[in-house]
Amino acid sequence: MPLFTQDPYWLRVLTLTAIFALYAASWDLLSGYTGQVSLGHAFFFGLSGYVSAILGRELGLPPWLTVPLGASLAALAGVFVGLPSLRVRGPYLSLVTLAFPIIALGLVFVFPKITGGELGLSGLPRLGQNRLQEYYIVVFTFLLSTLFLWKLGGSRIGLFLHAIREDEVAVRMVGVNTVRYKLLAFGASAFFAGLAGGLHAHFLRVVGPDSLSVFNSIQPIVWSVFGGLATIYGPVAGTFLLFPLLEFLRVVEEVRMVAFAFLILLVMRFLPQGVVRGVLDRLEETCPRCKVRNAFTRRRCRACGVELRLPEKEVVA
Repeated sequence: MPLFTQDPYWLRVLTLTAIFALYAASWDLLSGYTGQVSLGHAFFFGLSGYVSAILGRELGLPPWLTVPLGASLAALAGVFVGLPSLRVRGPYLSLVTLAFPIIALGLVFVFPKITGGELGLSGLPRLGQNRLQEYYIVVFTFLLSTLFLWKLGGSRIGLFLHAIREDEVAVRMVGVNTVRYKLLAFGASAFFAGLAGGLHAHFLRVVGPDSLSVFNSIQPIVWSVFGGLATIYGPVAGTFLLFPLLEFLRVVEEVRMVAFAFLILLVMRFLPQGVVRGVLDRLEETCPRCKVRNAFTRRRCRACGVELRLPEKEVVA
């Protein structure tokens, strides 16, 4: 984008979109792959932001050090939050995860001298010397992180996470340590959510109670469902479609949220599996023999060579 324009507004929108896309992808690893639906993902996002802000303000540490430290603490918190998942499931687990950002929000108001209270902490160190440098730092981090998440989802670990989502009892019966994989999913998801939270705090140079709000926990769910669950690239695409659109709709502030909600309902009605999966279903064909998906431009399966579409018979008049 900077090759075409370096307008600060466009760079700001794209930088925030990349941060929130990473946030949504981290939620998808936990909830989309393992089925452990988290309604309190803002806890990791906000916790890392506050930790990074406090370390930067009080100790004078640079963001390249405070952001990973905040994300690491968020990963430890993710393992701690994941412990109840060993005993509760479904809506009970969602309610348990929802409690953590609410508790953290209460602590923010109890210790205003440390957290800044309702006003939050401002004047944080910048990620870079200017907006363009910050843009490249965030985008580079986003690309590496989502690539790692995508590779993790397609690896042997990802297959186990899929299996746990479908039938955890059956997976346990074949000798797989489901506890280890569920805690791994919580820790990895929390780490990248914390990474996004730290980047967000230093990019805006402020962190406040909004980062721990319930609305901030709902946003990655909307982006992930809109783009397509259990894909990693689905939530990324959903964020890059919805977040800039919501910014552009500020020109019609009166109907902004109504139009936004109507668009989501419209897409969910005709593409219930998400935008990415819905589009791919229309652009790909499944091989009748090996069930491998092929691009719509191919006439033969890339795996077994079977003809995908029989040639149309000429109609003799």
